[in-house]
Amino acid sequence: MYAVIKTGGKQYRVQPGDVLVVEKLAGEPGADVAFGEVLMLGDGDAVTVGAPLVDGASVSATLIETRKGEKVKIFKKIRRQGYRRTRGHRQTETVLRVTSIAGAGKTEKWDGTVSLTTKAELNARSRNLKIAAPVAAEAAPAPEAKAAPAKKAAPKKAEAKAEGEAAPAKKAAPKKAAAKKEDGEA
Repeated sequence: MYAVIKTGGKQYRVQPGDVLVVEKLAGEPGADVAFGEVLMLGDGDAVTVGAPLVDGASVSATLIETRKGEKVKIFKKIRRQGYRRTRGHRQTETVLRVTSIAGAGKTEKWDGTVSLTTKAELNARSRNLKIAAPVAAEAAPAPEAKAAPAKKAAPKKAEAKAEGEAAPAKKAAPKKAAAKKEDGEA
């Protein structure tokens, strides 16, 4: 069973279990999202087309992450005028996993589990890189860091003078004599 839904001014053909990237939607990772704007339902050869929407049809999905999309460069130029402008843009987008489609007296569900692994984590794993630790773990220092001995800093010159120690005086560099000009040179 498949459905055609409308969100963010675009139309998407979805099936249960599909991963979908759409315009930004409100919600936290793990939240359930329901789409009521179902334009068409299909089940094999049987197709139900809405006018404009299919009555009683809905698509459910789970929000995986909200992220920034690919970079887009905007370059403007007017030739022979010296006018060039370069700007960039990254659209925010939401990643969804479609979990069920209901309508026309039928319901089809996806029986898998939704993994909330972000694209950044998957990319890091594929390149054998360390995955960034959660923010809460960064706040508490590791037990190994506490056991490391602290190095003593060298005393500064101002502190040395205060203690009564004489700081070595700097010697001034000898000045160079100016070259004399001859009568022929200007």
